[in-house]
Amino acid sequence: MTAEKKRIYIVVKTYPTISKEYSELVCTAGVLEDGSWIRLYPIPFKKLEDYQKYPKYTWVEVEATRNTSDFRPESYRPTLTTISVSEKHKKVDWDERRRIVFNNNKIYTNLQELIDKAKTDGTSLAAFKPAKIHDFVVEPTDRDWDAEKLAILKNLSQQLNLFQSPEEIEAEYKVVPKVPYKFSYRLEDDCGKQSTMMIEDWEIGMLYFNCLKRAGGSEKEATEKVRQKYYDEFLKKDLHLFLGTTKQFHNVAPNPFIIVGVFYPPMPPKETQISLF
Repeated sequence: MTAEKKRIYIVVKTYPTISKEYSELVCTAGVLEDGSWIRLYPIPFKKLEDYQKYPKYTWVEVEATRNTSDFRPESYRPTLTTISVSEKHKKVDWDERRRIVFNNNKIYTNLQELIDKAKTDGTSLAAFKPAKIHDFVVEPTDRDWDAEKLAILKNLSQQLNLFQSPEEIEAEYKVVPKVPYKFSYRLEDDCGKQSTMMIEDWEIGMLYFNCLKRAGGSEKEATEKVRQKYYDEFLKKDLHLFLGTTKQFHNVAPNPFIIVGVFYPPMPPKETQISLF
């Protein structure tokens, strides 16, 4: 299959996971110029050149091929060497972000409608605006990465590579720290259906570790700071959620969606903020 050049406005970067084949992986998603969604995977983000490392809300050009091993229609496999980033340090403009992100894109307010669409035509990325956010949930989870995958990565890092120094090899396979907590929103859609949905955004993982550092290692204080940001502060914004499915659970989970990004522009004039109750 021939690769196509894509111009993508990046709106989703998930917190890295590890893979036996690729070390650290980041799932990236965004919208094309016509407003349609696209997912880029796999991307071993740390292995990209510095000039290729894209932040969110940036236009990126890349050659990509439809990923035929993934039934989800938005999934493409990028050619990493072709990634080109523009406007990397552009000033924040929420009006421009709204215009690009919601161009020709439906904003779902009914979760069952979106789930039904996922089951019928494979839709796996969407924008969703909850009617209410009831709570921000923090739950302990595994504190370490999968031991088998870590062992494979360690063996890979120890293999002889004539073109890399030991320091370069170690840096290539150094694993990002695992967030030892699972963060979720308990939310309600426009029909009163309540759901608890996990947040896997890059920002929430990095926020946790930045707060942990500032709190002198206090996990309790760090998680409280994350809650303040995602609950106390974001609920005063015009909160939208970017939802995505995982390939593994798309066809089997009652609700296959997780929150892969949080969009929090200022509240538009004359619009009531999202309910706290």
